[in-house]
Amino acid sequence: MKRLSRKVILMAALAAMLCSAAVALDLGEVIKIFGVGWAVKKYSGPIDREINKLLKQRQSEVKGATRVVPIISLGAGGYIGAAQVVGVPDKVKAVQAVVQLEGRIGTGRAKVLVPISTKKPPAGEAERLRVPGVGVSAVADIKI
Repeated sequence: MKRLSRKVILMAALAAMLCSAAVALDLGEVIKIFGVGWAVKKYSGPIDREINKLLKQRQSEVKGATRVVPIISLGAGGYIGAAQVVGVPDKVKAVQAVVQLEGRIGTGRAKVLVPISTKKPPAGEAERLRVPGVGVSAVADIKI
């Protein structure tokens, strides 16, 4: 009986969180955010291999270890895609996500992708969490 009541409480809490998130965002956006995070986690290996094949076909093969991680939009706080990072194997393993920072440069815009060591960066902490020696070699859009 205790086990059932814990499940019921957990499901009710999850439903409440989803409902409150749906009020703040469009329900479709909530589904996309969770969907992208799930897809990147589940298919990061195959996505990484396909990007490497594509780069090899274009004579642009990267040197070093590669890995696919989610891109997090710092403003929206959700997963918005996937990025392949490249570098020394130990440093690539330390990367948990890539944070996308946006800003204005004169009359233009800039999107900066920073490999970081966490999936939940606090606002304004991207530089402190940056994994040095790792770069972004590709960005993958995931259709949902």
